[in-house]
Amino acid sequence: MTQPLVTILDDDAEIRHILADALEEAGFKTASFGRATEFEASLKTSSPDVCLVDLGLPDKDGLALVHRLALESGASIIIISGRAQVQDRVTGLELGADDYIIKPFDPAEVVARVRVRLRKNKPNNKTANSARFEGWTALFDRYVLVDASGNETPFSHAEGEVLRLFLDSPKRLISRAQMQESLGGTAGESFDRAMDVRISRLRTKLQEDPKNPRLIKTIYGAGYIFLGDVNWY
Repeated sequence: MTQPLVTILDDDAEIRHILADALEEAGFKTASFGRATEFEASLKTSSPDVCLVDLGLPDKDGLALVHRLALESGASIIIISGRAQVQDRVTGLELGADDYIIKPFDPAEVVARVRVRLRKNKPNNKTANSARFEGWTALFDRYVLVDASGNETPFSHAEGEVLRLFLDSPKRLISRAQMQESLGGTAGESFDRAMDVRISRLRTKLQEDPKNPRLIKTIYGAGYIFLGDVNWY
C-alpha cells in the first residue's frame, strides 16, 4: 500500500522536525519546507495527500496560499498557527482549509487530525468519482462542475466534501450534527459559518437563486436537503 504523503510548511525548523518525526513514526511519508516558494515548487513533481500550513510564512501570505491550494489542489489542508482568535480560524476555514490547529499543539493530535482527513478523502464508492444531476456533472477527480453546455467551474476540496455529502444522500435531511460528524472539525460557531460559506459558494456555482434555491434547500432549525436526482458513474 502506498504511504500517504504529508507536506509540512513552517518556517520553524524545530516544529518541522517534531511533526515529521511524529508523522513518519505513524507510517506517513513527509516532505518539509521552510518557505512557500520551496513548497510550491515541489507541487510540480509531487501530489501531497495532506498539507500542513503555517500562516506566518516569511515569503508569502499564508492565507492567500491556503486559498490557492484549496482551488487548485486535491489535497486536504490543515492550518497550524499561533493565531488563536476565532476570526482567524473562521477566515482560514472560509478560504478553503479543512481544519485548523492552534499552536502549541500535541504532535499526537496532529497525527490524529491527519488520519481523520485521509479517511474523509476516501470516496464512499471507490469506483465512482463523477456524478450527474439536473443538467450538471461533478468531476471529483478534477474538482470541476460541468454545465449542460460543457462550461467548467472549479470547486475547492472543501466545497467538494460538502457537495459529495449531498450527492451521496439526495432527498434526505442532513443535519448540522451529521455534517460535523461526516466532515470532521469542531462543532461551534466557526464550523457552522464555514459550512454556510461553502454551501453559499456551491449554490452560486450551481447558478441557484439565493432567495429560492432549487437544489440545496435549507430546512431552518434542522439542516439541508439536496433535491436533485443523482447518478454516480
